[in-house]
Amino acid sequence: MKIALAQLNYHTGNFALHQEQMVQQIQEARSEGADLVVFAELAVTGYPARDFLEFEHFLQLCDGVIASLAEVATDIGVIVGAPLRNTHGQGKPLFNAAYLLYQGKVQQTVSKTLLPTYDVFDEYRYFEPAFENALMEFKGVKLAVTICEDLWNVGHHARYVRNPLEEIQADKADILINIAASPFSKQQWEERLYVLGTQVARWKKPLLYVNHVGAQTELIFDGGSLALDAHGNKVLQMPFFKPDLAYVHYQGGQLTSEQPHHATTPDFNNELDAIHDALVLGIRDYFRKLGFKKAILGLSGGIDSALVTVLAARALGAENVHVLLMPSRYSSDHSVDDSLTLVTHLGISHSIISIENAFGAFEQTLSPSFEGTHPDITEENLQSRIRGMLLMAHTNKFGYILLNTSNKSELAVGYGTLYGDMCGGLSVIGDLYKTEVYALSSHINAQQEIIPNNILVKAPSAELRHNQTDQDSLPEYDLLDKLLFHYIEERKSPAELKSMGFEAAVVDKVMRLVNMNEYKRHQTPPILRISNKAFGMGRRMPIVARYLQ
Repeated sequence: MKIALAQLNYHTGNFALHQEQMVQQIQEARSEGADLVVFAELAVTGYPARDFLEFEHFLQLCDGVIASLAEVATDIGVIVGAPLRNTHGQGKPLFNAAYLLYQGKVQQTVSKTLLPTYDVFDEYRYFEPAFENALMEFKGVKLAVTICEDLWNVGHHARYVRNPLEEIQADKADILINIAASPFSKQQWEERLYVLGTQVARWKKPLLYVNHVGAQTELIFDGGSLALDAHGNKVLQMPFFKPDLAYVHYQGGQLTSEQPHHATTPDFNNELDAIHDALVLGIRDYFRKLGFKKAILGLSGGIDSALVTVLAARALGAENVHVLLMPSRYSSDHSVDDSLTLVTHLGISHSIISIENAFGAFEQTLSPSFEGTHPDITEENLQSRIRGMLLMAHTNKFGYILLNTSNKSELAVGYGTLYGDMCGGLSVIGDLYKTEVYALSSHINAQQEIIPNNILVKAPSAELRHNQTDQDSLPEYDLLDKLLFHYIEERKSPAELKSMGFEAAVVDKVMRLVNMNEYKRHQTPPILRISNKAFGMGRRMPIVARYLQ
């Protein structure tokens, strides 16, 4: 049996696109002599569809795509993920299902058993767990078809009482097939290999894994679909961060690939390559799927805006990126010079608009109200908000999307101005700690200086007052980021952090800053997720709370 693995970039709710893509892949697989083509989890709708799943018309469109694909699946089998209506008379109205289409009709369906409700996942809101599990059979080959999380209930990932592969009786299967919508994170590739390898080792069966590729707002899907033989050897490795169609052969318990060039190591050599490619894809798909082409951002001469500018130019093309340089009385000469050097290196367009006149006008307008007070953070925030207004004015006038340049360290401790530097349609580096921003920027410069070296070596500063640096009010980023990682990603308590050797006063200060600034983070743009615990949809904290304050 020749099996095609179809790794596609889906666009939630774009049924016409999905049908066109899948029909094309089915026809290509047929022309290559494939017996079966496998698509990803919820391929018909895109992932996540969220509350669209509560619209009857949306579900009718899903049904229409399944019917159209079945008409094409005459002499070739198709496994595809889509919602399935629950006709059992109890439970939620839908299952998250895999359909087997063949000979012009739906031959069989299986439903997802383990519905994740942690981090970015909220599937139990919409779906009922499978009541029962069974093998699929196609052309005499028994297929143990599972859907994403159903395969992950192993080792330290075990969260559930039920085990779908045991219920299916996977020991009686010929092939394990997992269709997935598994988002990218820095740790995900190694975790995925551990899970897949563990299942192969237990059941002694070859395994096919088909994932989404592309970005859906915050979530970035890396693809990386693969095939393992019954000994856990990698027979096929599909590309990361781009669509592909690849083939394997199954015969007599053996799985082989006719495409040895696909049986390679990942496209990226290290974590920074993966983060870079994920962010570029995240920007590109956000713009493409929303129907926008051009981005704008404020280029300050600092490391954060420099990195976002490079990523935007690579994602959208230099001709589609415009930056504003908005110096004030506190801006250093090198900040403007460094920004202009970066503009030249990238070949992007720019404008220079001093904020001095606007700032002076605000100072004069507010002087009666502020009489008798001294300049403080109020005046600093005014400068940031003036810049935000200028950027948003250009966005409205010329149809740009504003890219936000706040990093995870700043967002964590509230080191940003609402309606100022926290403005934007998309947060590009909001899941990168400041130390990671420096690491990725240095990685970009490894072969050629693109970001001016002075930006990499100078002390970080918001330049909202004379001789200001970030460390005037924050711990050194090396220390701060370690603390933040242990608290945010690993959920360590203050007592645990102190027992690890962190100074008690620093721990108390940082924890207080993180928790008291939740209201700010609830007003940030969507953040491209590259860690296993990003701010946004995957980290749900109360705004009004007393914990650690």
